[in-house]
Amino acid sequence: MRKLYYAAHTYMILGVISGLYYRELTKLNDFTGDTQLGVVHTHLLALGMLFHLIVLVLEKVFTLTAGKLFNWFFWVYNAGVALTVVVMTVHGTLTVLGVQTGAAVSGIAGLGHIVLTVGLILFFVNLGKRIPANSAAG
Repeated sequence: MRKLYYAAHTYMILGVISGLYYRELTKLNDFTGDTQLGVVHTHLLALGMLFHLIVLVLEKVFTLTAGKLFNWFFWVYNAGVALTVVVMTVHGTLTVLGVQTGAAVSGIAGLGHIVLTVGLILFFVNLGKRIPANSAAG
């Protein structure tokens, strides 16, 4: 359970820092256009902090960490979030600085989303195995 709390807390800190980074970088460079930096903040808070807080509640109810797939889910999911957010930050920073990005950035971003999706699949399979088959809800 502590691992989920620490993950949520870390993502909260990174989310706040990324919002500050976006604001200051665009202000310093007089940038007024669209950039992926504007959504890094919300990705970290939603996919990182909020998701882990929800998983923390589900852990309390269904003891998710007892499932065989929990550690796989945790590390794969967080690797996907990290890769996605790092590539968004690099791409957004380069956009603000006026540097063109190539196809490699898009490819790596796609890879991050694929890893994130695999993590979510592991999460739902693990959750499904931890919900009792004879539960009153269905």
